Amino acid sequence: MRCRDAKEWLSAEQDGELDPSDATALQEHLLHCASCRTFAQEQRHFDAMLGSLKLNKRVTTTPVTPLVRPASISTDQIMRAIQQKKQITNQLEDLRQQQQSRVARMRTAGAVSAALGLLTLSSIPLLFLIVAIIQTDLALKTLALFNGVIDEGIVLGSYVQTGLTLVTRDNLLLSGLAFAVVVMMGMWLRLMRAPQEA
Repeated sequence: MRCRDAKEWLSAEQDGELDPSDATALQEHLLHCASCRTFAQEQRHFDAMLGSLKLNKRVTTTPVTPLVRPASISTDQIMRAIQQKKQITNQLEDLRQQQQSRVARMRTAGAVSAALGLLTLSSIPLLFLIVAIIQTDLALKTLALFNGVIDEGIVLGSYVQTGLTLVTRDNLLLSGLAFAVVVMMGMWLRLMRAPQEA
């Protein structure tokens, strides 16, 4: 018996289509041929794996060639895969909505924080005026502490005034400065724009 015939008979034996006389000849060939014996063991191992898959899931096999029997995918498996894809899509959509709601809350909190900060900063001069009216001695002592700072502010103001005078005399320099401010504002507005979804 040739090894090719033995392998075909092994497949027929697995399907239950082998005559008893051929089965005896096949067993005798397997006793003498190590290659076919190894092939038979691999085929049994493969069939055992398929059998365990059939117990866990509904798997149908379609023979393509006598030597290889790949498993086809059942409708239940396809439906389960579709359901899993839908679940994953829903989870991703939920995550996206949660992220958008977090960003919206952060924007609200940022606006509130900015408003409170601006209110606090703008109320400092008003508070100082109230203290100056109610407690004049305390206001004078506080101003005495800032005496050196005020002098430095006056000197700095004179330098700024000189610089502004130079800038305003030269119309070309003033135009360039205005252009730079406009470009920077445009870039800032573009960067602060809400992101667009893909």
